[in-house]
Amino acid sequence: MDLVGIGVLIIGIAFAVAVIFLARTLNNLSGVLQGVEKTVGKLPEQLDQITDETGNVIHNTNETIIDVNEKLETLNPVFYIVQDAGEASRKLSSSMVDVTAAWKKNTSEAEETASSKNLGGIYGAAALVYFLAQKRKEKQREDETNGIA
Repeated sequence: MDLVGIGVLIIGIAFAVAVIFLARTLNNLSGVLQGVEKTVGKLPEQLDQITDETGNVIHNTNETIIDVNEKLETLNPVFYIVQDAGEASRKLSSSMVDVTAAWKKNTSEAEETASSKNLGGIYGAAALVYFLAQKRKEKQREDETNGIA
């Protein structure tokens, strides 16, 4: 055998090894593509299930929204009543603040007059007598209601 024959034999062996390696690679690629085919084959069925579930979720959401809207319509009059009550209480407390401010002014004027004329002790004594008289009346009422003579 001459050098050309040996070279052709080496090239043939190398080609056979390359073909075997390429055949194994293509076989593995074939297995991967078969797995992809199975996955893609199941995809329409899974998409149908997802579409059905999505439809059910949207339907339930719409029913819930309708129910919430009905309940809100029912509660609207309650909110108006609460608003009116709040407005009335605000007006009442505003007038109470005005009355309290007027009393405070009158009290401070009376206090100034009492302190300027040194009448504080007399007013204090009068207030104490009044307080004691009120307590005595309360005690008598309690005794009458409890049956104590």
